[in-house]
Amino acid sequence: MLSPARAGLGWGLLGVVAFSFTVPFTRVAVAGLSPLFIGSGRAVVAAVLAAAALVLTGQARPTGAQWARLAVVAGGVVAGFPLLTSYALTTASAAHSAVVIALLPAATAVMAVLRGKERPPSLFWGTAVAGAVAALAFASLSGGGFGPPRWSDVLLFGAVAAAAVGYAEGGLLARELGSWQTVSWALVLSSPVMIALAVGSAVARPPSGTATQWAAFAYLAVVSMFLGFFAWYRGLAIGPMARVSQVQLVQPVLGIGWAALLLHEQVTWATVLGGVAVILCAAVAVRVRLDRR
Repeated sequence: MLSPARAGLGWGLLGVVAFSFTVPFTRVAVAGLSPLFIGSGRAVVAAVLAAAALVLTGQARPTGAQWARLAVVAGGVVAGFPLLTSYALTTASAAHSAVVIALLPAATAVMAVLRGKERPPSLFWGTAVAGAVAALAFASLSGGGFGPPRWSDVLLFGAVAAAAVGYAEGGLLARELGSWQTVSWALVLSSPVMIALAVGSAVARPPSGTATQWAAFAYLAVVSMFLGFFAWYRGLAIGPMARVSQVQLVQPVLGIGWAALLLHEQVTWATVLGGVAVILCAAVAVRVRLDRR
């Protein structure tokens, strides 16, 4: 039998591996399906699964204040990140997107510091800013020369910010509601809006993807939007949370690897160096915050 520490790391790594396919599979899906349909439709499917899980396990409903906080979680991880990345990946490559999204661990740490009213040392803020600058520089230079970030990069930075807010608030709320229950209630809460968006998108542009594109959509709905959170939050619950949370730093590396292996995207030295710079800054920022605590 695995020790609790190894079990926590194992579940956490399983969740990260599940999430690492999100960017390349979104890239596959947007080749034939509407970005709005992908971003909203995956949430609708996940909400049906979440509602069934909540009913079958007899979970108590959140309180009034918790519903407001669940709205923040839903806005970040149910609506914000999926929709923004879906639109960004209509033009950006999966490998390029993985580098920008590599900023997420540091961004989540920053939001957790602000939300928890912590006072970390200057090194934390310095490495967090350095990671943002590295990601911005990569986005500016990846077009073949220095210039303003492309619109897809703006969407990716917005997706990182949305996910960071949702992860930070969700992490705090999970202490009260439970881990998978938090994301499940967030999915149920956002379902009326997501259903309206999915139906409107389907009417405006009837979905007609290939079997591969529908399979990618199914993965995004069932795994990325729902089951992946079960493994990820279970790992965090087993803990140690500070240690397990750092496993997320391997996600962009896996994402770049899947882009090359599954989509046959060319991974340039600029992509590799950009990813290394952002990941190192995120790792230092997270480590400094953990040491401080």
